[in-house]
Amino acid sequence: MKKNETILVTGGAGFMGSNFIHFVLRKFPGIRVINVDALTYAGNLDNVRGLPKNRHRFVKGDITDFSLMRRLMERADYAVNFAASTHVDRSIHESPEDFVHTNTHGVFTLLEALRRSPRVKKMVQVSTDEVWGSLALDSKKKFNESFPYRPNSPYAASKAAGDLFCRAFFKTYGVPVIVSHSVNNFGPRQFPEKLIPFFFLRAQQNKPLPLYGDGKNVRDWIHADDHSAAIVTLLKKGVPGEEYAVAGEDEHPNHEIAKLVLASMQKPNHKIHFVPDRPGHDRRYAVDASKIRQLGWNPKMNLAQSLPSVIAWYQQNNDWLRGVLKKNKKINQHIILS
Repeated sequence: MKKNETILVTGGAGFMGSNFIHFVLRKFPGIRVINVDALTYAGNLDNVRGLPKNRHRFVKGDITDFSLMRRLMERADYAVNFAASTHVDRSIHESPEDFVHTNTHGVFTLLEALRRSPRVKKMVQVSTDEVWGSLALDSKKKFNESFPYRPNSPYAASKAAGDLFCRAFFKTYGVPVIVSHSVNNFGPRQFPEKLIPFFFLRAQQNKPLPLYGDGKNVRDWIHADDHSAAIVTLLKKGVPGEEYAVAGEDEHPNHEIAKLVLASMQKPNHKIHFVPDRPGHDRRYAVDASKIRQLGWNPKMNLAQSLPSVIAWYQQNNDWLRGVLKKNKKINQHIILS
């Protein structure tokens, strides 16, 4: 990326999109960002408040709006799609229609705009490791880019469909798209239906921390800044048409995450409360990120060492948290886990 180039970031008012924008504007002084977000329940303009107006432009819009996406891509040198419906529980217990709308039809629309926008040098479609399904707890395997897609939730299926459209548009039309498969992210500004901020919120309110099943489900974790650095690496060095697994290679069972959050807040472990498991709950995700590491990227932060600073961010940003809770009154009613 060169000075004065522009990145179109879709879903830039959400957790990862906003963290990526903060990261890029901080690390690359000459870069500008066009941020488009539909501002659904998880989109939050407070996440990008205070960014320099001469380098950050916000546009309210849906990625399924072809005419808008095409106009914006005509002004961009790169594109990164963070826009997604991501919460697995909502895809199971509520209608999956929103997930298909954004994660499948939205990606298709972006690809249609991309193939008509020769200015864009490369687009990264931010996907998930959940498209690969589940590993056994005692398995020695790790997911990598050669694993077949075996999604086990409506959310994962909708992401897999969007990824396959990326493959098809590269093979058929030669569009310069890359698919990245991220593991679980953590960091500031994360919507509190997700595991770590949800546990923080429950602990702050002195409520039990609900843990699905036996709490032994394992997830691979990566800090938002490490993920942002990986996306930058793919924009610079990634090969269009390829897939890249993005992972901290930092596995933790869910019960350990609960204990780490409680320890950071000086709360007792008896706050953990086991509840019936959810349908189709994947047992373990573990990802081999050697392919992107060959491009020179390496994660710098592990969860155990970084979690206290993340918890401190939530403690120090009560206005942000109150704003999110005021807008989303159902959060405290949900049993929410990764």
